[in-house]
Amino acid sequence: MFIVLSDTDAFTIMASLPKEPHEDAGKLSFWMPRNYVRTVHRTERSFQACNDIMACFMERAKVEKQYAQQLNQWSNKWKSIVDSRPLYGSLMRAWQCFFTSTERLSALHASISQSLVAEEGERVKTWQKETFPRKLFCGFRESYDNKTSFSRAQKPWSKKLQKLEKVRVAYHKSCQREQTALDKEKQANENTEMSEAKKQKIAEAKQKATEEKEKCRDRYEKILEDVTSYTPRYMEEMEAIFEQSQEEERKRISFLKQVFLSIHRHLDITNNESVKAVYSELHQTLMSIDEQDDLKWWKNNHGPGMPTDWPKIEEWVPPLKKLKRKKRDQKRKESRPVMIGGVKVRALYDYVGEEGDELSFKAGEIFLKVEEEDDQGWCRGVLSGGKEGFYPANYAEVAE
Repeated sequence: MFIVLSDTDAFTIMASLPKEPHEDAGKLSFWMPRNYVRTVHRTERSFQACNDIMACFMERAKVEKQYAQQLNQWSNKWKSIVDSRPLYGSLMRAWQCFFTSTERLSALHASISQSLVAEEGERVKTWQKETFPRKLFCGFRESYDNKTSFSRAQKPWSKKLQKLEKVRVAYHKSCQREQTALDKEKQANENTEMSEAKKQKIAEAKQKATEEKEKCRDRYEKILEDVTSYTPRYMEEMEAIFEQSQEEERKRISFLKQVFLSIHRHLDITNNESVKAVYSELHQTLMSIDEQDDLKWWKNNHGPGMPTDWPKIEEWVPPLKKLKRKKRDQKRKESRPVMIGGVKVRALYDYVGEEGDELSFKAGEIFLKVEEEDDQGWCRGVLSGGKEGFYPANYAEVAE
């Protein structure tokens, strides 16, 4: 008896069943009824594989992007710390080179992320849409066509196989009946008390069972011969459909191979010239660390080589009379005489302005006085660079 199952049910049952014993392995063969569903469902699995591939490498793109961000964060964090650490000279430059190299690597991994999304992701998505056309209400067109073709090719052979199964069952039952009759005849012959008439009756029943068995075997052999003679045609038709499915799968495998190679090209940075340049420059910078130059730099900037103001006579510098901020602002608002064109003056001493509206200058510097001295001892002047502000009147004299 054959139970008709849907393709999905048949596939699910076959996938969930435990492994068959070795002697039943033939029942799982492609040639057996409806076992072609595995090939039919391969299309759906290939489609899902494309989704998985895209999801997999879109996740890898996120990893590359996050790695690029982490490299930048690491670089920014330590760049701000480096200046406060006791390194200097070529050793400091080598340390800083790690950060510039990292920034370049960060940009590279960010570009890898972008390539995986914009190039490979879109490429697979477009190909998938073109390769897996759908048939209205029937899933994928390829699956529908394969299922229809396989079913049509297998239908005659399946019917013959069903007939063969029926005559096989009938033959085995007849064998069982013959065996029962033989056992009864043996028991009757061993029973001395049984009448000859009854024994004769049992013998006749055994003979009838044997004849029935032979008839069943003849029918069995005849149907088997019919199935056997049809098998080559069945195999030829099924293989033709299968090879067509194989060709479609070959195209998919070939395409995905190219996708994997392209992804490998993006991810394989071992042969990337920019990466080689980054590490080559970093290596050169590390090799240029020179202890003698660094020690000389330290000596000149923090040791005996530093310029020093040795003791000498220091000229007296007149004390400053500072104006309070409110009073100075009030002085600005008052109308004061302005010198047209200004008067050139020469600084007598160094002065560093303590507030934003004060000038800073060195002794001997020439600049313009544009307002006369106020009652607090301050003048307004303009430096050669154009900055205007207050300065102590007794810190400058008219230049000749």
